[in-house]
Amino acid sequence: MTHDQVVQQGSDELSPDSADQRFERVVEYAPNAMILISAGGLMEMVNAQTEIIFGYARSELLGQPIEMLVPERFRARHPALRGSFSKNPNPRPMGPGRDLYALRKDGSEFPVEIGLNPITSGDRHQILAAISDISERKHREEQIARSLREKETLLSEVHHRVKNNLQIVHSLLDMQTSSVMDSQARQALIDSCNRVRSMAQIHQSLYQSEDIAKVNFANFCEGLISSLFAAYNIDIERIRVITDLTEVELAIDQAVPCGLIANELISNALKHGFSDGYSGEIRVSTRMETENVVELCVSDTGRGMPKDFNMSTNSGLGLQLIELLVDQIGGNLVVDTSRDTTFIIRFTLGN
Repeated sequence: MTHDQVVQQGSDELSPDSADQRFERVVEYAPNAMILISAGGLMEMVNAQTEIIFGYARSELLGQPIEMLVPERFRARHPALRGSFSKNPNPRPMGPGRDLYALRKDGSEFPVEIGLNPITSGDRHQILAAISDISERKHREEQIARSLREKETLLSEVHHRVKNNLQIVHSLLDMQTSSVMDSQARQALIDSCNRVRSMAQIHQSLYQSEDIAKVNFANFCEGLISSLFAAYNIDIERIRVITDLTEVELAIDQAVPCGLIANELISNALKHGFSDGYSGEIRVSTRMETENVVELCVSDTGRGMPKDFNMSTNSGLGLQLIELLVDQIGGNLVVDTSRDTTFIIRFTLGN
């Protein structure tokens, strides 16, 4: 082969005609519908997949406005959108964040994703649209969303029924309380009533919540305080409650033990810290100490703990229960009796 022949061969490989042929082959066998659109909005080239997806023969599409593939309800706005792309011709998806639809020859619509690429040759400007039929994906997404809604409805109903059953148990215990003469036994039943009601309130919060997997613990604490004050017939002029409740959302496996902990701490303050007409205040706070660490603090200015108080040797059921529940959520408990009686529980979300 002569030098002139080599040069000629190289020139042929780089010739515009050869480049156009390679481009056309790439477009023709692309897995998506590929449509080359003129600056005026006419279809100048389509590939085999376009015929398959839209149901048109190639001859029916070439030279026709691209709007014939756009559903009628969107057709009037389409030229303006096309013009907007031409003013800023950068490769990008069409209508990001919006649901896009295309129109088949038989009049049926189907969801699509469209990628737009500007093609410039000298003074000639064209748009290459790559169109993907996402009907199957949309169908799967709808099935998943429907299944999720059904599971959410079922779970919400479960919370509702658990709450109702706990309220029945609470009512039975409450009825039994009135017939018990022994004061110690009656107090034990009252405490059990409050614990059951605390759990019922957690499930009620989940039932009413938009996110049935999370409890707004701040709202729960507000309701718990009101319930306990009513249960113990507390004079709000004698015992004030100060709350500082940051929004904390807990999953059910942490919400129930935390609810019981709060119930025990507030109940103990009301029963023991302010007995015999003692007055003062109870402070309840929740906060996110770090991104994942929750702090629950209950303190009171009541009578205070005995001087020889030791959490590890205390035999009271309520305090034993608090220790068990704190351990259940993987938290740690700090008791400070130097001034007010303060219980601080810290735990990691999802621990």
